[in-house]
Amino acid sequence: MKKTMIVGLSLVVVLALMATVALAWGPGRGYGMGPGCSAPAIPNLTAEQSAQIQASQKAHMDEIAPLQEELFKKRTELRSLWLTPNPDQAAITAKQKETLNLQNKLQEKGTNFRLEISKLLTPEQQAQLVTYGSGFGPRMGKMGRGGRW
Repeated sequence: MKKTMIVGLSLVVVLALMATVALAWGPGRGYGMGPGCSAPAIPNLTAEQSAQIQASQKAHMDEIAPLQEELFKKRTELRSLWLTPNPDQAAITAKQKETLNLQNKLQEKGTNFRLEISKLLTPEQQAQLVTYGSGFGPRMGKMGRGGRW
C-alpha cells in the first residue's frame, strides 16, 4: 500500500514538473513564420492604432500564406532532387532560383508591411520602435542567423 502511494505520488510530481516546463514556453507561433511576419512590440498604442495594426497584420498574413506554402513545396522538391542517386545540376539550380525568388517576394512583402505599420505610428512611437531592433522585440535584431548573439 505504501509503495503504491509513493509511486503514484512521484508520478504526479513528475507530471506537474513536465507541465510546468511545457507551459513555460508560453503561447506563440514558433519558428515557422519567418522574419517580418508579426508586428513588433510597439509602446503606447491607441486602441485605434492597435485595431489598424491587427487588421494590417491579418491582411499581410493572408497575403503571404500562399507564398509560404509554395516555398515549402519548392524546398521539398529541391530536397528530393538532392536525394536522387545522380542529382541533375540544371534541375537543382532551377529549383534553387525558384526558392530564392519566393524568398525575395516574402521579404518584399514583409518590408512593405513594416513600412505600412510605421505610417500608423506617431514620431514618438517610431523613435521608440528603433530600440526594438528589426521587429522581433528587444535586442532580437542583433541575433545572428544561427540564433547566437
